[in-house]
Amino acid sequence: MAGSHVKPNPIEGADPGLYNDDLAPTPEAGRTWGWTSIAALWVGMVVCVPTYLLSSGLVAAGMSWQEAVFTVTLGNIIVLVPMALVGHAGTKHGIPFPVLLRASFGTVGANIPAVLRGFVACGWFGINTWIGGNAIYGLLNAAFDNALVEPAIGWLGINEWQLACFVGFWALHVFFIAKGTESIRWLETYAAPFLIAMGLALLYWAYDATDGFEGVLDQPSKLEGEAFWNLFFPSLTGAVGFWATLSLNIPDFTRYCKSQRDQLLGQAIGLPPMMALFAFIAAAVTLATTVIFGKAIGDPVLLLTKMGGGAAVVALFVLAIATLTTNLAANVVAPANGFSNISPSKISFKMGGYITAGLGLVIFPWKLVASTQGYIFIWLVGYSALLGPIAGILIADYFLVRRTHMDVEDLFRRNGRYRYKNGVNPVAIIALVLGVLPNVPGFLKAGGFVESVPDIFTGIYTYAWFVGFFLSGGIHFVLMGRKAPSEA
Repeated sequence: MAGSHVKPNPIEGADPGLYNDDLAPTPEAGRTWGWTSIAALWVGMVVCVPTYLLSSGLVAAGMSWQEAVFTVTLGNIIVLVPMALVGHAGTKHGIPFPVLLRASFGTVGANIPAVLRGFVACGWFGINTWIGGNAIYGLLNAAFDNALVEPAIGWLGINEWQLACFVGFWALHVFFIAKGTESIRWLETYAAPFLIAMGLALLYWAYDATDGFEGVLDQPSKLEGEAFWNLFFPSLTGAVGFWATLSLNIPDFTRYCKSQRDQLLGQAIGLPPMMALFAFIAAAVTLATTVIFGKAIGDPVLLLTKMGGGAAVVALFVLAIATLTTNLAANVVAPANGFSNISPSKISFKMGGYITAGLGLVIFPWKLVASTQGYIFIWLVGYSALLGPIAGILIADYFLVRRTHMDVEDLFRRNGRYRYKNGVNPVAIIALVLGVLPNVPGFLKAGGFVESVPDIFTGIYTYAWFVGFFLSGGIHFVLMGRKAPSEA
């Protein structure tokens, strides 16, 4: 990324086990991102198949397009708040997410939330790699007149051509990881306009094929009363959870911003409006498929394959590029830095990226997106129960306990003020565990691990991110009290 090539200033007394050039504070000369860079970054991340699936899944489940767009947009307005707050630390102090964690969790304890965030990103990396590989498979299958349709390999559930495309697309990610973070920013910046154009072209296709959306946008909601609210609230939590990942590691990007205005304006312009636009495209196109094909087709890869023709082939290619840009920015940077934080002297950013790619390869990601139930209620809501508490602790610690002040150099010293007890802040660990626990029974039921749990736990799980965020943040603030070290 911009500025990543600028040599950081050395820190006197920095411990090699806590410091390398990738984790070091970004010097002033390296803070070159304006608001347009952040906005372009968000466009590149937002315009992707998982975003499409979020809105199309709600329509397929019975929501009207207005309800689906409102749910997704509200969720992203909500998540913009912690996004901007956590991003403040990156811009003010020039530090990435794992280093920021050291202030609240301790120099050693920071590895726990950093790795948890990293594992979630590995899951997303696998999902996006599967989607992009599947788009390539659709391209090749169309080129060979559907000759690549083979029986699935039993234990995998996909055929050998799908597997080959998945692995090939995975290898492309590894190439960009090897080239470094500047190549990721370059790809995001130049791909963004084409990604918007692809979404608008798909919308125009639906408009044209239905004679101006005749009988499409006036389709009413299939949900009334309690049935609507039973879908709305967990879906809202899922929409918040969708970017709960980036609301944690956004300092990995805002550390390169020129000012707080740039990071805030760039995120405000790039996130909620683009999510609203793409949610509308997904909802409208999905509703149009019910008129055109007689059934809702919420998967854009399947839709483009069904459409056929040269335009669909081009769209599939652009879709693969869209997936690549999202994956590299959203799901490589965070875990690469997180894994590097475990042992900075041995694990560089690139090595952390290779670890991410390796884990994303072996998780069978196609199974996670096989249904709306699995995608929204188990995956999105499930990991939001894990990441909400971390966000709550970070924000409470940075704004309420430290009032945004930190001794940045001590964040890289083993025996500095962030050592706590052998490098671990027990208060943060207690707050994290207590914030996660109430959501565990609901997750076990949603995932099918247990048949039933008391209704109260099902209700709590519906608001998983919110419960964890406020509970952990509140506990951390109360227990820290005046125990926080004085800040320089």
